[in-house]
Amino acid sequence: MTGTSDAPAFLSRFPKTRPPLSPPMAAIYQEHYRQNRSGGSPASALSRAMESWLHRQVARDVVRDRSGKRTLELGAGTLNQLDFEPQVGAYDIVEPFAELYAESPHLPRIRRIYDDVTQVPRDERYDRITSVAVLEHICDLPAVVAAAALHLEPNGVFRAAIPSEGTLLWGLGWRLTTGLEFRLRHGLDYGELLRHEHINGAREIEEVLEYCFEHVERRVFGLNRGLSLYQAFVCTKASRSRCVALARIRG
Repeated sequence: MTGTSDAPAFLSRFPKTRPPLSPPMAAIYQEHYRQNRSGGSPASALSRAMESWLHRQVARDVVRDRSGKRTLELGAGTLNQLDFEPQVGAYDIVEPFAELYAESPHLPRIRRIYDDVTQVPRDERYDRITSVAVLEHICDLPAVVAAAALHLEPNGVFRAAIPSEGTLLWGLGWRLTTGLEFRLRHGLDYGELLRHEHINGAREIEEVLEYCFEHVERRVFGLNRGLSLYQAFVCTKASRSRCVALARIRG
């Protein structure tokens, strides 16, 4: 694939504004977030088990080739991606919430921690930049992806895995599992929470990647793009001119 999006129309959708939560949802948001991250309910535990596909897809290159590649992970959270990656090469992360990784057993493996991708030194370069279930959350997605891509080595790879947000199978999947459990537990619509969290759809994320990179390969956990639960992307040959322009917008 090649990036062919029209720049003016493309940029007009960003940055996005996250819809606010209703008072009842806001009251239970932090509790649900912690429980979901730990797999503390049957539905979230099942979801985490299925999400292992995302982690394995992102780690495929270093599992296959243990040559010590330098990695930057965007939105590293609890550092659970490191459960799937061999201990080779320098590993830096971007994660603004220190409480997520503070007690992780993987913390000694981390070389540097940044609150934001703009804090990464301008001359720092990586063989791979990764993200797992992160891109769907980012309000200024084009600028963030562009800023990250500028830190790739010429032969570097951007590896990302996401839920198939906006597709039929994904919508059916969460409604019959996490959504149903959430309704029974809290009496609230899980869709409201997802609209607050997942502000970028899967096809929209793919468009961003196609704009920033000359080559984008996609894999799906399902039958095809529209009938899938998850998708994974391997992106190479960043379009430097486009990335520089987008990164400037973020400042």
